[in-house]
Amino acid sequence: MNKRIRVKVVIIGAGSAGISAMRQISRQTDDFIIIDKGPLGTTCASVGCMPSKALIHIARQFYERKQFADAGIRGGENLSLDLPAVLAHVRAKRDIFSGSMEKLTRKLGGSKLIIGQARVLDPHSVQVDDIIYEADAIIIATGASPVIPAEWRRDFGERLLTSDTIFEQTRLASRIAVLGLGPIGLELGQALARLGIEVTGYSSRPMIGGLTDPEVNHAALDSLRKEFTIHTGVRAAVKLDGDSLLAGEGANAAEVDQVLLSTGTRPNLRNLGMENLGVELDDQGMPPFDPLTMQVGELPVYIAGDVNGHRPILHEALDDGFIAGRNALAAKAQHYCRRTSLKIVFSDPQIIAVGHPLSALEEREIAIGSVDFADQSRAMIEGSNRGLLRVYADTSSGVLLGAEAACPGAEHFGHLLAWAMQRKLTVAQLLQLPFYHPVEEEAIRTALRDAAKQLHGTAIPSDLALCGSAPEQPLH
Repeated sequence: MNKRIRVKVVIIGAGSAGISAMRQISRQTDDFIIIDKGPLGTTCASVGCMPSKALIHIARQFYERKQFADAGIRGGENLSLDLPAVLAHVRAKRDIFSGSMEKLTRKLGGSKLIIGQARVLDPHSVQVDDIIYEADAIIIATGASPVIPAEWRRDFGERLLTSDTIFEQTRLASRIAVLGLGPIGLELGQALARLGIEVTGYSSRPMIGGLTDPEVNHAALDSLRKEFTIHTGVRAAVKLDGDSLLAGEGANAAEVDQVLLSTGTRPNLRNLGMENLGVELDDQGMPPFDPLTMQVGELPVYIAGDVNGHRPILHEALDDGFIAGRNALAAKAQHYCRRTSLKIVFSDPQIIAVGHPLSALEEREIAIGSVDFADQSRAMIEGSNRGLLRVYADTSSGVLLGAEAACPGAEHFGHLLAWAMQRKLTVAQLLQLPFYHPVEEEAIRTALRDAAKQLHGTAIPSDLALCGSAPEQPLH
């Protein structure tokens, strides 16, 4: 007979969203458990954000040797790369971050942390091994995993890589096809190319990196294609060709030795018992939920983080967990305002999408301000003068609505613009803020001035605002 234990909340999944939910719940009660099948360490620390940025950093350092001669630095052409040593260095960094997250999880969870496979029996019951936990609320935060066709796994074996396996490699082949050019494919594809691997990238979509602005997409492709081959709008096909793999088709075909698959992820819902919730599930086993409450229908069940596919980014997963943790103990689920959307791809040039993408503004009258980085002064000094920034504003009010870019310093621009959008600042208000010289942020002012030319009536800005008869003196 199964043993039954009563708790207020069961959290399934000890990743970023689950830990965030646990933090909120533990502030109100210690009557909860958090279940994870292992290994601990979070996706970001183990196979995502952190190891990928370590690889990108090394690749960028090695690639920059090509600019040494132009700057009068001799000997750069004699630098060499030990790829197995690079991969070992990345794993060492990864282990530090992953290990830290595992320690934190065990510390926060303490005796509440249970390692095992959870299965939902109904909206109030979760089973692990021979124990059934009866709960007032359940939080599902099981994350997502790369989509791998079963026949590819069978036929290609170890030559098939994903973001879950690439950082475990001690060596890599000299020719790699990257299938899928979203953030992961672009970041890893360019890094591998900079490390001396012959990379061929394929995207079934014409747009890369999550962009929707054709002009920004063109600028991104123009720059990235100088470093490795990219085919867009083509089917991500791979087949065996003797001892090699043949990626692509026809004129886009390339013979490769390994394939990095980055065409998307699937929510980790398999064998979780979602069918026992009594609500209709979509073709991926996902129940309907409210992204402002994280609640599944009217049930005492909440779904948070990458598993829900809503905004599969770390900071959004943390917010998901915050909301789910708060609502799991609330008398009634509350709606929480979400932060302005911010997406960053750490390619070179970096790619950002902030606020409303251009594709979502087609029905609105908007002003589009652009700046080409070809002659941006600071970027020219640093040899990174390539790319495009475009900002979108409402033509009547001047309120900044969105932005997309592929340019140097985009990770910083993205934050500044996201903060401005969340505060509903106008083009006029932003142009009255200080811009130093020479900095790359001046490009934001250039784009804003371009947008200002298209605004109507009172939205048209002045570079400086009028002040009263006795203005407050600025601090020096």
